[in-house]
Amino acid sequence: MLYIRDIEKIIENTLQEHKLNIDYEINNNLLAPMSFNVSTNTIKFNYLQVNGYIANINFKIKETDEDCVKIILYRQLGYYLAFKKNNHDLRILKYFEDEKKAEILTRIETNAWEYGRTLVPEKLVNSYDKVREIDKMLLKSY
Repeated sequence: MLYIRDIEKIIENTLQEHKLNIDYEINNNLLAPMSFNVSTNTIKFNYLQVNGYIANINFKIKETDEDCVKIILYRQLGYYLAFKKNNHDLRILKYFEDEKKAEILTRIETNAWEYGRTLVPEKLVNSYDKVREIDKMLLKSY
């Protein structure tokens, strides 16, 4: 099990490695392992959710807990890059009908995975791709 400080250190080192100026903070009320908030340029994480997610994915990818956190983080960094390059205005989502909202959200999600993948070190690319597939299955089960 990773503790808060362990996760913070992984995030901090990864952000420094990629020279990204993004804040991070713990949020024990977060329902997901990690989340990127475009408005505050902040990655938030719930360490219990992170550990639970690692337990759900690690039986398939067999990576260290640290590498699992990095994989989760790269996806969130993908959101950062997607919003930076595409500058989505999420306020418009409340004016669209459900079908159009789903289309936009799917595009944002796809872009996040793709942009995040550009940051993944070669040794983790296969695991990142597997987690993407596992995540699709986990979402369907909710």
